[in-house]
Amino acid sequence: MSSISKKICVIGDFGVGKTSLIRCFVEGRFSDNYLTTVGVRISRKCLEINLGDRVQQIQLLIWDIEGKTKFKGIAPSYLQGAHGAIVVGDLARQETIEHISEHINLFNTINPRSSTIVALNKVDIISPERVEKILEINNFNRNANVIATYITSARTGAYVEEIFSKLASIVLDKSDLLDNSLL
Repeated sequence: MSSISKKICVIGDFGVGKTSLIRCFVEGRFSDNYLTTVGVRISRKCLEINLGDRVQQIQLLIWDIEGKTKFKGIAPSYLQGAHGAIVVGDLARQETIEHISEHINLFNTINPRSSTIVALNKVDIISPERVEKILEINNFNRNANVIATYITSARTGAYVEEIFSKLASIVLDKSDLLDNSLL
């Protein structure tokens, strides 16, 4: 079975748990030790995605991009050529939730035909009522390129596998559509 490689960017503010989500997905583990990403760090993971009529192997090239801070934005050059993005916000820090739309817009400007998933992370440290309120106020799925919003936790693994698998499936579906339109 041949494998297809696709670039996926994981973006969001500083300290929202991007690296922890990737580590949980790729390595199956969580660590309380905080690691600051400087620039970009690339991880790889192969998945088999069921496309209905066949199973396709995909290698995700996951770009862990340093977080936006007050003083520094995400380098647009890191986003170029991405097939999809996971935009992460920290449920315990409202300002990171407020910045999600900026991250989505930046990514869509550079990759207008790509898909995005929103991951509202760290659900393990806030109340269910607070999660409901955040979801009521913020409807990220109104953006045409946002395919889903998930409530995640790198610590417990909640929906970590799903965000990457869902994005991989959508990316493969889109590349199949593009390939078929060229025939």
